[in-house]
Amino acid sequence: MNIGSFLQNGRALYGVFIEGGVRPVGADVQARFPTLRDLLDAGDVDLLRDGSNLSETLHLGEITFLQPIPNPRKIICVGLNYPKPYPVDGVVPPKPDNIILFGKERDTLVPHHAALEMPMGAPSRSFDYEGEIAVVIGKAARHVSHADALNSVLGYSIFNDGSVREWQKHSIYAGKNFANSGSWGPWITTADALAPVEDLQLTVALNGDTVQCAFGRDMIFTLAAQISYASSLFCLHPGDIIATGSPDGTGGSRTPRRFLLPGDHLSISVSGIGSLENTVTKTSSS
Repeated sequence: MNIGSFLQNGRALYGVFIEGGVRPVGADVQARFPTLRDLLDAGDVDLLRDGSNLSETLHLGEITFLQPIPNPRKIICVGLNYPKPYPVDGVVPPKPDNIILFGKERDTLVPHHAALEMPMGAPSRSFDYEGEIAVVIGKAARHVSHADALNSVLGYSIFNDGSVREWQKHSIYAGKNFANSGSWGPWITTADALAPVEDLQLTVALNGDTVQCAFGRDMIFTLAAQISYASSLFCLHPGDIIATGSPDGTGGSRTPRRFLLPGDHLSISVSGIGSLENTVTKTSSS
């Protein structure tokens, strides 16, 4: 089941995406649970499996995609979670001994088909993409074991951890939190509809050319380990997002380096989910 949020005639809705369209939740369900996060908080996602709780199908041309959960409490990113064969500043980075986490603010991300915003001035010269598999939490998790961690998962989505490389030298937070620099979507595919995360294939194409490709099994730290570790720090809540890291092939790793430019089209795909599509635009004042 593919679930997510969208606008139709200016009204924020959510529902179940099907081939070529989406079935919004009915008025009664939305009155009880105004947003998808509200529905997840109540533990009632199975309401979306009952067609009687859904309205008639809208064609995708009638809607504007929103982030699948527009109001997540936390957006957690995992750093250095794939082997990196390339040297950074002349040094090949070692595999980390521990899971590396950082956070992104909500307004750093845009939805499917929305524009990625080119940073103004000097940051624009090292604006990079990072395709990732994202996991969405379905129920509260605190101090969960590796064995129980995946029971907290609602499903998976696609994530672009937009980065300004030179500003990462200032701080990870600075380099990872430029407004509208990343994206996620187009929807959340529930875990029961997908292969195990180890078998999910991530592919990133820049202007039609494949630049990143890896499987979930290539991660250094398993998804269960990531969830367990994060839950040892704080409570994971329904709708929280964990972006699980990006494999080799980002613009900063290429020779010569190939950072994003206005007009570039980025397509990030995960097997069984679909594709997240965005185009880079230059702001009027940049």
